[in-house]
Amino acid sequence: MNRPRRIKIVLGTRGSELALRQTGLVVDALQKRWGDLKFEIKIITTRGDDEKTAITDIRAGRKGLFTGAIERELVSGEIDLAIHSAKDLPSSLAPNTEIAAVLPRDPVDDVLVATTACDLDSLPGNGVVATGSVRRQHQLRWKRPDLEIVDLRGNVPTRLRKLATDRWHGIVLAQAGLERLGLRVNELRVQFEEKEFFTAILPREIFVPAGGQGIIAIQIRSNDEQLREIVAAINHFDTRLGLRAEREFLRLLHADCNQPVGVLADIDGTSMSLRAQIFDLGATTPREGMVGGASEDAEKLAAELFEKIRA
Repeated sequence: MNRPRRIKIVLGTRGSELALRQTGLVVDALQKRWGDLKFEIKIITTRGDDEKTAITDIRAGRKGLFTGAIERELVSGEIDLAIHSAKDLPSSLAPNTEIAAVLPRDPVDDVLVATTACDLDSLPGNGVVATGSVRRQHQLRWKRPDLEIVDLRGNVPTRLRKLATDRWHGIVLAQAGLERLGLRVNELRVQFEEKEFFTAILPREIFVPAGGQGIIAIQIRSNDEQLREIVAAINHFDTRLGLRAEREFLRLLHADCNQPVGVLADIDGTSMSLRAQIFDLGATTPREGMVGGASEDAEKLAAELFEKIRA
């Protein structure tokens, strides 16, 4: 593959430490493949980053809270690449844009970060657990209806600081985000700013993750063939297939990142299994379903699962 003629690429991202780490991973991958290209990172503040954004907007899953401002700068040409946590992207992208590449998927699971050594079952009765995800709130109440679930906002370091100072027993975070910040969950405890926390990976059969969880997505303008060729060199094929299936299911369901829906594609060779979990309004138990087939039929499997789970 010959390098397309381009001198500098501007990448747009949120300004949190995690977002910058993720964008750095993209830059590192591109530099390894295209060593003579220059890269510039532009930090963009989104509505979701603004503390003035109403928590009701976040709870309601308003489209594009964490991505809309970045997409607008992509469409206008202010940036060349938009870098996202794939789970934050609405099921419908900005017009004339597309996800052109993804990095290999990081661990997909949710993690309980607690002030004492415990797992979901051994949390104290009537304990307090914080999470900003409507999906996780429903999953927690499903299996531990005695728990008090409280809202949690802010980036990962902010959330860990709140756990250290508030009278909570634990918080729930994505394993991928913790590990991208250098906090190794598999060691069962993490050290953060001189405070020790205990970690337990939550069972995936209960905590089906958000669509796109653990995936870093690279969005381009659909008419930019040069950038398509550049980012194609770092695309992880299986991860992109899985993301296609998950996003198609969410599109059919008209669901976005902060609705109580989990969907996960698992690829083994040329086969894919696709599982989903949906909490209806007022429901205490979810609807669930699973389908399987050829991984190349990602959208077909999503449609099959959609029909199965809504029946």
